[in-house]
Amino acid sequence: MNLLKETKEILKQNNKKIEDIRWIGNNIYFVDIEKFIEIANVNYNDDFGSSKVAEDLLIVGDNWWLERHEYDGSEWWEYKTIPIMPKEKLELKALTINQAKNLGFDVSCGWESLEGMGVWGFN
Repeated sequence: MNLLKETKEILKQNNKKIEDIRWIGNNIYFVDIEKFIEIANVNYNDDFGSSKVAEDLLIVGDNWWLERHEYDGSEWWEYKTIPIMPKEKLELKALTINQAKNLGFDVSCGWESLEGMGVWGFN
């Protein structure tokens, strides 16, 4: 996989282009966008094994960003946007499986969503 080609493709899929990037880096440092473009024109193995691209790499625009994700070494960009606040307010009952169980909700041993736990109640 070519990192620059992959980056341009995910931008294109989300109606963005290189010119829409505000900054590149991580939570501590930023790098020159031109230098990133130069260095990102590199091939890497995106298949299973271990990740090859810096896992904390971020590409940030206005109200969106790309972050690296991986599963068992297979890696990719994920496009993220700032969530829009819902119009409907709900009263939260629990955040953990144990809290939900203590309140008498029928939940599994894990991997539950707030809605899946049945822990929402109308305010």
